[in-house]
Amino acid sequence: MHSAIGERWAILRQSPAGLVGGLIILAYLAMAVLGPVFVHFSVVQNVSQAYRPPSWNHWLGTDYAGRGILSEIIYGSRPVLTVAAVAATIGVFVGTLVGLVAGFSGGLVDSLLMRLGDFFLTIPALPFIIVLTSLIHSTSPFVMAAIISITSWAGLARAIRSQTLSLTRREFIEAARVQGLSLSRIVRKELLPNLGSYVAMNFLLAVIGAIYAEVGLFLLGVAPFSGSNWGVMLNIAMNQAGALYTAQSLWYLLSPMAAIVILQLGLVMFSQALDVLINPRLRSA
Repeated sequence: MHSAIGERWAILRQSPAGLVGGLIILAYLAMAVLGPVFVHFSVVQNVSQAYRPPSWNHWLGTDYAGRGILSEIIYGSRPVLTVAAVAATIGVFVGTLVGLVAGFSGGLVDSLLMRLGDFFLTIPALPFIIVLTSLIHSTSPFVMAAIISITSWAGLARAIRSQTLSLTRREFIEAARVQGLSLSRIVRKELLPNLGSYVAMNFLLAVIGAIYAEVGLFLLGVAPFSGSNWGVMLNIAMNQAGALYTAQSLWYLLSPMAAIVILQLGLVMFSQALDVLINPRLRSA
């Protein structure tokens, strides 16, 4: 166990991009968890200071109410990361569970689960999410996460099913069956360790998709506004401040965009490092 962890850590250390991506992710997590504790985001509006350029007092300038954009970015990181993490967790958990059950069961159960997955794969994800969000109209981040993840599990389920079918034909699985190990023990001790890195990489990719979906819902004005959020900032900058037509509020548009791009870049870089862990052929390359 410890030797396997040490080997994987040694591989990650040889990937500068993976380390940089990991540091970016840790920085965003620290900002979401600790940022609101140390940084004050005022609710008092000072319209006379609206849309000021960056200065020593406000490093990223001010928003439409004269408040610091940096503090709004920090406060908005927590709901964005919360919804993205919960949505990715739900999607990956359901996809992994469905794929394992389908791969092990076979027959009618396998066929029914895969047809259900095909149905969700054929649904246009973003329009479907927009319709559900407009109908439910909830401000709960967990409800939004559930809506975003409702179509995200199907692709992973099919991939996990293929991996499971491949692994169940391996000698170590056959040996475990001959030894009389229970199905749950085979899954926990034999299958999941071999699928762990693959599931982890898909979790990061699911987080990326969930961030895009969440920010897009607020940008389109479909999700109800509830406090600071990067998508809300983009909506106000584009629809109310006219940032696409005037330079006055340009910083208010670019700041949340930069925060999203840097986070996505960190997730992609770290997912590439996980890809090396999954595929030994990439290590020599």
